[in-house]
Order: sequence, then C-alpha cells, then structure tokens
Amino acid sequence: MTALLTFTVLVLVAIAIWQMTKIFELSQLKSENTEIATDSDNKYNGYLLFGFLIFIYGITIFSFAKYSKMLLPEASSAHGGEYDQLMWVSFAIIFFVQTITQALLHYFGYKYRGEKGKKALFFADNDRLEFIWTIIPVIVLAGLILWGLYTWTNIMDVNDEDDPLIVELYAQQFNWTARYGGEDNVLGDASVRLIDIDRANVLGLDESDPNAADDVITKELHLPVGRKVNFMMRSQDVLHSAYMPHFRAQMNCVPGMITQFSFTPTITTEEMRLNPDVVDKVKRTNAIRAKRAAEGKPNSEPWEFDYILLCNKICGKSHYNMQMKIVVETEEEYNKWIAEQTTFTQTVAPVE
Repeated sequence: MTALLTFTVLVLVAIAIWQMTKIFELSQLKSENTEIATDSDNKYNGYLLFGFLIFIYGITIFSFAKYSKMLLPEASSAHGGEYDQLMWVSFAIIFFVQTITQALLHYFGYKYRGEKGKKALFFADNDRLEFIWTIIPVIVLAGLILWGLYTWTNIMDVNDEDDPLIVELYAQQFNWTARYGGEDNVLGDASVRLIDIDRANVLGLDESDPNAADDVITKELHLPVGRKVNFMMRSQDVLHSAYMPHFRAQMNCVPGMITQFSFTPTITTEEMRLNPDVVDKVKRTNAIRAKRAAEGKPNSEPWEFDYILLCNKICGKSHYNMQMKIVVETEEEYNKWIAEQTTFTQTVAPVE
C-alpha cells in the first residue's frame, strides 16, 4: 500500500510540473504560434506511438506469464470443458484481432503523420473495403454467438433424466444451507413465512407435506461423483448468487422464487488435490502462510484445497465470508455420509 501511495504521489507531482511548464510557455511572448505541431513534433509523437505499442504488448505478455498461475484448474463438471473451450477460443480471437489492429493503428499513426506541404489522401467511400471490414466481424461474431447459445442451452437444460440428485441451496445473509430430498429424493414444500427459529425450522419447511419429513439439512455440501445434480435455489432476504467456480457454475438466488442449475461432478476432491496446478497453488499459498505465522499474524494455518460455494453478489457487509465447503466423493462415500445425517423430523422441535 505504501508503494502504491508513493507511486500515486509521484504521478501527481509529475502532472503538476507538466502543467506548470505549460503555463510558463503560454506566458512567454513569442512571435510564432507554439500550439501548432511541427514536423519534429509529429515525428516525436510517432515514435511515442511505437513505444506505447511495445508497452501494451509487453504488459500483455508479462501478465500472461506472471498471472496465468492464478487461473482456475481444469473444470470439475461435465459441461465445464465445453465452457472453457468457448472461453479460450474467444480469448484467442480477441487477442489475434487486437494484436493486428493495434499494430496497424500505431504504424499508420507514424507513417501518415503530418508533414509540412503534405496533403492527406482519403476516400469518401469504398464499397469493397466496407464490405470486407463488415462481413468478417459479422461472420466471426455470429459464429461465437451461435456457439455460445448452443453451449448455454445445453448447460441450462435442467431436467429429470438420468436420475439426478435433488439438492436445495438456501441463501441468507451471510451463509448457505443445503437441503437434500432424503430417501425419496423429493424436496418438501417450503416458504420463508413458515420459518420458526424456536422450533429449529430454519428453512421454513411445510410440516404438513409428507415429502419434507425425510429431508436432510446440512451446512456442508456433499456430491457423488459422476451423478447429475439438480440444484433448486432460494434466498431468504436479498439477491445472492450461488457461484461454484471449479464447476463453472453460477446462478442467482432471488427472493420469492426458485432458480435452478444442473451439473455432473466429474472429479472428486481427493483427485483434484493431486492436480499439478492445485498442488502448486497449495504450495505457494502455504509458503505465504508460513511467513505470516513466523511474523505472528492471523490466518496463517496451513491450507488444504477444497471445492467451495461462494456468493457472487455483493449482499452486505459480510458478503466476503459467505461460503460453504463442497465435498465431491464416490457414491459409496456419499451414501455413507447421507445415512449419518439426521432428517428434518428428527431435528425439528415438537409443537408444545
């Protein structure tokens, strides 16, 4: 932070000096108009354009080399691979076009700089050029949009095929709660108007609905690998967004309505912990935490990778802390875990 403030002060001082210099120049009486650019000025500005071109290319290459390690590891859902492919193809096209257009823009700025006695040649219109620079972007963008719509349609096709696991994600400031459909894999009806904190009915389940009796409510999300999961999402208070980055999944949780998302986990937590990118990230993170521990600072315990559910909407002052651990495990491990959980009927207090 000190370095940033120092840099900011230096920039502001430089701007102030530059402005004072301009004021000084304008205050001097001269026979020539210094506001008209000379051939030397134009040539100098042309060289500056090349310098700026090198800078933007350099900063782009540096950013990829330095910060690529911050990217997410491979997708852990069935649809994630197609999602990532679409993103990388879009990136490739954007950077290809940016590289060519920026090079031409800065080169032409130098080559066709103003010179005394030189008059610019221009075309009022050119049908061939206009057709080329119009049809190429149309074709490329249309291809990306159609591909994107196809991918989006596949991802958002929430259906009951392949015997999906039904899970509700319940959002409230500032935590998540998961609800499973129990033995019948059917969620009972619920409403925020039925919430009864005194009787531990924290999600507002309808006790008259027989489907709610075996529902399982937990503070940790467990998912069986290779099985499709249909998420039903509710919010108790404000707009939240269920964001599971490693699964390339996100959906808004809107008060008063149920939103849906579906995906199939493909990599267990234990398998992802062995991923080279994850191993490297854990190593770098724990090196930082070890340094903090040596300095006696908090949040310095060794970190272990876990999938995580985050809120991706700024929902209040503790938004940053709204997260839930996700465990992806084998079907056998999941069945053992869910069998150990208590049902809604076992946890809710009887009516007095």
